[in-house]
Order: sequence, then structure tokens, then C-alpha cells
Amino acid sequence: MGLSLKCQYAVRALFELARREGGGLVRLREIADAQHIPHRYLENIMNELRQGGFVSSKRGKDGGFVLNRPATDISVGDVVRFIEASVHPVECVADHLCPLTGKCVFLSLWDEARRAVEKVYDDKKLADLVHDEAATAPCRLLPMVLPKKL
Repeated sequence: MGLSLKCQYAVRALFELARREGGGLVRLREIADAQHIPHRYLENIMNELRQGGFVSSKRGKDGGFVLNRPATDISVGDVVRFIEASVHPVECVADHLCPLTGKCVFLSLWDEARRAVEKVYDDKKLADLVHDEAATAPCRLLPMVLPKKL
């Protein structure tokens, strides 16, 4: 099972807002540029995320987007289920249109895989991703500041 590109973009857009949490409204163009998401496509995704209660927005020159809840309260699973409707490893688990329904030896395996993936997504909050990024970012050397002579 793979996530749709739309879902990946939604998670990345919310991640970008989480990175900038507390800094006020973030313009759509800034999110798109930082996360390499096509601007026109992101506009639709952000409107959907707004309708889903993930973000608030303000129009106009000083407009932009901000998370509706703290990044510590939004899991990747919340976003995936909102965009994808469900998490499933194979199609037959999602739509139950299998001629083997009721006698499929694989159903318990597929269901176990679904639960494992859901747990990973549910356990990872946007704030965790921001923290993970900070922990993996290359160390930046700061310029040495020499004391002034008295």
C-alpha cells in the first residue's frame, strides 16, 4: 500500500506549518517552495485541510495558513485517514469485494499489516517529525567570535 501523492503533499504541508508553529501565518507560496509542492495543487489541498479542521486561513496581502491545533496533537494517521479515508495494505481489505471473503487465509495477515501501519502513523505526531528533522539536520558550524581586546 502506498500513500497517494495528494496525501504525501498534505502531510508535508502540515509538517511545514508545524516547523513554523508560533510564527504566525505562513503564505501558501512559502509552504509550496519549502516542500517542493506545485502551488496550484497545494491550494486545493490546503482548502481541503481547512475544511477538515487541520488549518485556519486568512485571505489577502497578510494572509496565510496556521495549524488549528498544536503539532503535538496532530498525528500522521489523522491526516492519512482524512485524505485517504482508510489505511489498508491491499484493496480487498478496503472494499471487501473478494470472491474469497469469509474463507480467505490471508485476511488476518492483511488486517494485521493494516493495524501495524496505522499504529506507526498514529504514533507519529507532526511535532515528532519536526524534532526528527532537527536531530538529523547536519551540524552547522557557527562563526567563531573572538573577544574584544580591552
